[in-house]
Amino acid sequence: MGAIESEKTMFEVYRDTAYSGRYRVVYFTELDEHNKELEINRAAAAEPFFDGYIGNFRKDEAKRIIDGLLARMNSDEAVTPDEFAAALAGLLA
Repeated sequence: MGAIESEKTMFEVYRDTAYSGRYRVVYFTELDEHNKELEINRAAAAEPFFDGYIGNFRKDEAKRIIDGLLARMNSDEAVTPDEFAAALAGLLA
């Protein structure tokens, strides 16, 4: 059974080309009025790498995997979008 819209979290992984050159993630559906505009503008100005939806049922597990992948990428380890998707297999909505 597929996740309905409210049971998943939209995210994007991007590389900040304006300042740090580091890879970052933004979870769009978790933004609030205080940080929404800033985070959306950062992602829009950056180089997109990977985006999708993670199911909320195993969201914490997916976030740990994403954080680990970002740490590897920010340590100059090459990770492709296909490898990113494979690491999240079964967790993407």
